[in-house]
Amino acid sequence: MDPLAHDNPPVKLRLDQFGRLPSNVKTPLYRREDLTPGIVHIGLGNFHRAHQAWYIHRLMQLGQARDWAIIGAGVRSYDAEMREMLLRQDFLTTLVELDPSRISAEVTGPMIDYLPVEPGNAPLIQKMSDPEIRIVSLTVTEGGYFLDAKTGAFDISHKDVRHDADNPDQPRTVFGAIVAALANRRANGLPPFTALSCDNLQGNGTILRSCIVGLARLLDPDLAEWIIENGAFPNSMVDCIVPATTGHVIEQCRALGVVDCAPVSHENYRQWVIEDNFCNGRPPLELVGVTLTQDVHAHEAMKLRILNGGHQILANVGEILNIPTISNCMQDSDILSFFRKVQARDILPHVQAVPGTTPVDYLDLVEGRFANSTIHDTTRRVAFDGSARHPGFLLPSLRDALQSGTSINGLALTEAFWCRMCAGHREDGSVISDNDPLWPELHRAALSAKANPAVWIEQGKFYGDIGQNQVFSDAFSSWLSTIWQLGSRAALARFING
Repeated sequence: MDPLAHDNPPVKLRLDQFGRLPSNVKTPLYRREDLTPGIVHIGLGNFHRAHQAWYIHRLMQLGQARDWAIIGAGVRSYDAEMREMLLRQDFLTTLVELDPSRISAEVTGPMIDYLPVEPGNAPLIQKMSDPEIRIVSLTVTEGGYFLDAKTGAFDISHKDVRHDADNPDQPRTVFGAIVAALANRRANGLPPFTALSCDNLQGNGTILRSCIVGLARLLDPDLAEWIIENGAFPNSMVDCIVPATTGHVIEQCRALGVVDCAPVSHENYRQWVIEDNFCNGRPPLELVGVTLTQDVHAHEAMKLRILNGGHQILANVGEILNIPTISNCMQDSDILSFFRKVQARDILPHVQAVPGTTPVDYLDLVEGRFANSTIHDTTRRVAFDGSARHPGFLLPSLRDALQSGTSINGLALTEAFWCRMCAGHREDGSVISDNDPLWPELHRAALSAKANPAVWIEQGKFYGDIGQNQVFSDAFSSWLSTIWQLGSRAALARFING
């Protein structure tokens, strides 16, 4: 018998249907009419709903944070589609927890509205200008910050940034909308909101501050100074494995008794570390396990380098070998050995311990999480946007290793697998379809690198000066040639046994 099966037909997710949901599905203890907004969240995808929104939900379950409800927002066509789906179910979300020992469901309801997605972003600017909004949080992906790859600075030459500088009342970007709202608040004598990045970037708050202040300086230097003096941009580290929603997840949700058109599956692990730097109040997040600290950096580095970097170690070679999920990769003895050796020799030596755990202990935790076979996290999803993820998650370790003269061999092989994957076909001949915002240029470079490996690492927007390092260049070229001549399995074996 299906362990998720139950006798009654599944119930459509809506506020007025809570009483009909199965008793094993947890539901909010708070009433929608008792909630008032305090947060606008931009980029309301699966991760936010499984992570940040869940923490607010847990506070509300305790009778806390009823004035910190979430207003969803976005600036892309995808966001408009998500709004329509969630509007049909009163902005509720079913979280399906995938524990190896059991699968369970919980309905969460801390989001009380989702702003219309319109050109010029007028509804978003208006809501962020409202004094009841005290935090604006973001998950806009690592590639959404308009950073110059060589300098790491906000790219004021980007066409969308230039548009917002020339059209401050009709911005295209998240940052243009935020600057417009902050300008309104300043003009009306209101304090700024805290801007909280929840993206996987080292120093994400510092980066967000540079983007907002950088754009504000183009518009009004006095506004930029007001933001610097009065605003807050906490650095944070977020952690939870949240796969894309598939038909399988929707069916799992139905089997648990809930008809949800946009459920979210997730692992049974969460972590959130935030720099305690807020300018306009905050929810008591420490009551639900969030770590508030003055030093996020070591937590960020451990997670981004070991977990996020580890994802890229697995996913690129997994795609080449047509291994469908991350847990499948962990079951492959060659890939698992490769993963462990790269981590031990090339990554862990450059990661500091944090209170309560060491890099080795954290790697053990990550291995167990990656091996969770109930999480159908596809190699394709994890390999997506390598042009942002490799520079953010792997190249910092590579740079440290080159500077200290320690091993870079495994990271060079990892980069060679990324290049080989971008050639656009697997070793079984099947096609790897476009999987990066910059796929056309990556694809061209990958094909050219088959004959001349240097072409790949000379892409300065990704590698900067690392591509000119002879030690790395020699190792990368050797590995890429091995992969093309002998195949990925042979390259893995040579690395593992070397």
